Amino acid sequence: MRYVLFALPLILLAALVSVFAFSIDRDAGLVRSVLIDKPVPQFSLPPVDGLDVPGFDAAALIGEPTLVNVFASWCIPCRDEHPLLEALKADTGVRLFGINHSDAPDNARAFLAELGNPYDAVGADRDRRVSIEWGVYGVPETFLVDAEGVIVYKHVGPLTPAAIETGLLPALEGVRG
Repeated sequence: MRYVLFALPLILLAALVSVFAFSIDRDAGLVRSVLIDKPVPQFSLPPVDGLDVPGFDAAALIGEPTLVNVFASWCIPCRDEHPLLEALKADTGVRLFGINHSDAPDNARAFLAELGNPYDAVGADRDRRVSIEWGVYGVPETFLVDAEGVIVYKHVGPLTPAAIETGLLPALEGVRG
């Protein structure tokens, strides 16, 4: 009887761990946002000082599908995904806007000067207010906004070739018709 009382908590713990392990969403990059299928939040971002592309606002996201990528110069995974963003822009011609998250203008300019600037517009989100309104967990994150200004896709973390191939490109094809 003593052994049963000793083993019972361990058995219950093992059962709880098993239930938890099997209920975890295996695709950590695709996070279902409450903003999916909703219009982008109303916002206005100034350009990054000294960068040769404009800032943008919610109205600028209407008219054609747009990828919105949240990045920062201090973000190591942002460096990893940057060549993929450049290739995606070159291969698909998709409009690409950047939200520069909590970054000094000098650092943002140096980051894009070093790695290249695939963005059509980059807004400076120094106080992180716009990122919060978009439901950003951390950088990098990428959103696909359709021509009506509705968020249709969100990827958390750095884009990978697999995430682009199985998630982002099909979503982009869907909004392009």
